[in-house]
Amino acid sequence: MKYYKIIIYFAIAMLALSMYYLLGFPFFKEWEIHIPILKKLSLAVAMMAFVLLIGDVLQKIIKAHASSEGDQYNLLRITKLLTIVFILIIAASFLFQNLYAAAVSFGLISLVLGFALQAPITSFIAWLYIVFRRPYQVGHRIQINHMRGDVIEISYLETVLLECSGDYLGNDRQSGRVIYFPNSLILKEQVINYSGPQIPFIWNETALQIAYTSDLSFVEKCLLEAANLDFKDQYPSLQSNDEIDLNPAVYFRNNQFAWLEAVISYPVEPFDTTGRRNRILKYALPLLNACPEKVQFPAGAMR
Repeated sequence: MKYYKIIIYFAIAMLALSMYYLLGFPFFKEWEIHIPILKKLSLAVAMMAFVLLIGDVLQKIIKAHASSEGDQYNLLRITKLLTIVFILIIAASFLFQNLYAAAVSFGLISLVLGFALQAPITSFIAWLYIVFRRPYQVGHRIQINHMRGDVIEISYLETVLLECSGDYLGNDRQSGRVIYFPNSLILKEQVINYSGPQIPFIWNETALQIAYTSDLSFVEKCLLEAANLDFKDQYPSLQSNDEIDLNPAVYFRNNQFAWLEAVISYPVEPFDTTGRRNRILKYALPLLNACPEKVQFPAGAMR
């Protein structure tokens, strides 16, 4: 059942409220000593059930109407946190005679815990910064220190990444390893977000070694044709976008092996860097190899 939790919470709240009013009947006069505490307990249970019910309803609304995966994740976390806070307040009001006593006790406990739990508290404050400032969200690819990966979870105290590249890979594919780091790290270190909020692209480049005697205009034409053809296949709806310059570019440079490098620079989605590079090379190399009189590559002993 999709709404079984809501039904259960509502039933518990109704039963607790019914008990609260039934305890006022003369039938329970023998329990006169215990009636005040029982009434307070039943009222506290009813209020907790209503808080859980409202929290569950809000979570379902968020899941149905959140605009992005990252926004949905953050809103669900905030909803769960507020639910826990309200339940703790209700529990404190039940344990103490009045809210003033509860507030004083909570303040003293917080003071003691503040010294003992500085690192977790800093990470929690950093979580609030992540939620409201949004340097990254679930689903983004980020880099912090030497760690790079896709964000799969942002809890109250730590962030979890699914690593890409890493020690065993020379490309941007996911390695399969999971990285955990405390949220407090973002308050001290630089965070690089590959999934920018304005456009879904970063810029990448691929280089080919060619001889100085190659026809550079022909090489440039082939590389641009390959990049544009792949972009048209992958993102047909962006061809008419005049607001953002997504045109690839070719430039040439010397390298340490005494060959010339033809470099194609192009826009790519962060999760598609390896795939787009491969597709461009598959398009471009047949065009270049078809004209060996115009393009010379390192071959044989001349590598």
